[in-house]
Amino acid sequence: ENLDIEGGYYTLSNGHFYGSMLVYHCPEGYYAYPALTRSCQKSGAWSPGPKRRSTQRCRMIECPNPLVLESGSVFPVQAQYFVNNETTYECYSGYTLRGSSSRKCQPNGKWSGGTPICSSGSEDGDRCADPGTPPGARRTGDFFGIGDGVTYRCDDGLTLVGSKERVCQENGQWTGTEPKCYYKHTYDTPLEITEAFGSAIRESLLVSETNNDTDLVGKKIHVEKGGLLNIYIAMDISDSINEEEFQKARNAVIKLITKVSSFSVSPNYEILFFASDIKEIVNIIDFSGENRKTLDNILTELKNFQYDARENVGTNLNLAFKTILESMAIQKQRNETLFEQLYHVLIFFTDGAYNMGGRPEETVAKINEMVIMNKKDERDKNLDIYIFGVGSDIYDEDITPLVTKRDGETHYFKVKSGDELDKTFDEIIDEANVVGLCGLHRNYDKGTPDSQRLRYPWLARIEVTREGGQGKCMGSLVTPEYILTAAHCFKFEDTVDKIKVKTIKNIKVKSLILHPKYNLKAKAAEGLNEFYDYDVALLKLTKSVDVSIDTRPICIPCTKETSAALKLVGEKITCKQHEELLLHKTYEEASFMSYDKFEQFEQENQVKLKLKDQRKNCIGLATTVENITANNLEKVVTANFLCSGGRDPTRDNIACKGDSGGAVFKNYDDYRTIQVGVISWGSKNLCPERVSQKQESTDESRDFHINLFKVVPFLKEHLGDDSSETAPLTFLDG
Repeated sequence: ENLDIEGGYYTLSNGHFYGSMLVYHCPEGYYAYPALTRSCQKSGAWSPGPKRRSTQRCRMIECPNPLVLESGSVFPVQAQYFVNNETTYECYSGYTLRGSSSRKCQPNGKWSGGTPICSSGSEDGDRCADPGTPPGARRTGDFFGIGDGVTYRCDDGLTLVGSKERVCQENGQWTGTEPKCYYKHTYDTPLEITEAFGSAIRESLLVSETNNDTDLVGKKIHVEKGGLLNIYIAMDISDSINEEEFQKARNAVIKLITKVSSFSVSPNYEILFFASDIKEIVNIIDFSGENRKTLDNILTELKNFQYDARENVGTNLNLAFKTILESMAIQKQRNETLFEQLYHVLIFFTDGAYNMGGRPEETVAKINEMVIMNKKDERDKNLDIYIFGVGSDIYDEDITPLVTKRDGETHYFKVKSGDELDKTFDEIIDEANVVGLCGLHRNYDKGTPDSQRLRYPWLARIEVTREGGQGKCMGSLVTPEYILTAAHCFKFEDTVDKIKVKTIKNIKVKSLILHPKYNLKAKAAEGLNEFYDYDVALLKLTKSVDVSIDTRPICIPCTKETSAALKLVGEKITCKQHEELLLHKTYEEASFMSYDKFEQFEQENQVKLKLKDQRKNCIGLATTVENITANNLEKVVTANFLCSGGRDPTRDNIACKGDSGGAVFKNYDDYRTIQVGVISWGSKNLCPERVSQKQESTDESRDFHINLFKVVPFLKEHLGDDSSETAPLTFLDG
């Protein structure tokens, strides 16, 4: 048979055998026509079969017809509009243009900008604004008073996504969401998904936190009752979804679950794969009682599932919904009072091409009935059903009836490829909207200044202007109002107007607060010109910084906020528990930042803190410093110091002069950063002139860092102060 395509190529999932999926591929800006895919049938024929008189070819992507503007004109007038075609819009006299005055046909089959609408300006308190007509659509209804309705339909070859019917409400807003008309080749961009799905899922996370039986600051879910947020994830593994698309969707799900876990909520999960039957990874019931499954268990089972473990390759989408419905019914039967408090989020990945089990609309209606309980006004937001259209041939018309319909919200997203899903899901939970979370960051660094700020949003570079030059140090934002650094970065004569924080714009220093026990010359009489015990300081800023995705405090030990990052739940969490979790190994992996003045960016350096029986060996090398001997060693390198350096068990990086005051930190669960120390001093200067590479330790070189667990009273006095402009940190006992 003639399977070739002009201008493109095709791939086969399983050669020319039964069940194999043929997928056509075209260059950017083109799509396969007339078929996007073909499947090999038992008869040995392809479905749909190649047509003798219609050559399979790559067509240029077109956008829906924009010539639907009422009371205005569209230029130019064309029979079809293809990628990069531009249009402009003008209204007739007496009408005002709302929306975009010019638009461009994009490679995803959508027009840029917003729907242009020519408004008469007659809208008042008894009317809604003209809702407009999207490209490729026809609207019925020209009255926009309260209670009036409009309906939409799309031209042939297009599927309506969004609200088919909308009604003008008393608040002057239309019900539903703006309709759009999609071709088979139309898809949503990662940015569109991020903005729509991201804001909604964030709300689910925050609502499930704030409705808990603890205060907002605590933000904890009691494990014994399983949490207030249920997330059900279902992935299509039928033959119409090839293995590559499955792998990409699964990676995105892993990213989503991991990202959700960085918040202080503890969702209950149900994860299943579906084809002809169900392959269950975890059941929501597994989250009740003492046998609650851990996040690690869930992720391990998810990663271990193999695509070729499928037995039947039909698509029973209805069975997936029925399985979730049954889980809900069990929960409700066990504890109806608790069930009424739960929020349910269903996330499906499918192409919608079900061929067995019947239509799922009835099952979805039962799910709605079970959760909403005929109390739509009160419980409408207790249920969200999202579907991500994945695969090479997506059936929009079968998917759209299944998702949640809520005013102003989108619950169906059509994905061109799984390539962008991973990053999209990383963007979905926007840290900028969750001010109370310390240490939250993006876990990728592209080596650019912008990506570094996302990776290390707490990092501060400090400059002190003096006669003859500048003093340079590092620091860390520990609250929106304070930067933590080293006391020795400052001299007696330094005034706050000479201190500048380079990485936080338009913020000045209000005051410098040294640890009261810090005294550089405390042991001068004993021959030690410099003594660095209690070498910590706080810079109080003139105003609080605006916490955002690229400016956010790091977590510090012994605070309730850090308990949430460590996923420690309960009223009796102690400082000692933090220490046992963060500094419990003999060789504890940690990092610090250094600034490369030639490359103009920060570099992350790795060390192993030597603890327990290895600490004595580590600090012993301090005796290579003049006037430090075995006799006075422990009086100089006090219990307040952490020690790193050397080549055993691995070669550590070593700090340089400008790195002083920087955070010694640990990354916890990929997305939260917790500071455990402050860089203070070293036994050897291995980098008198900074070069464009990390500095490695010798056998004898050692770095010493103030252990934050040893200076908690100082931190608590200032960062836990109720008179602070911003909400103080809540420090733990013991």
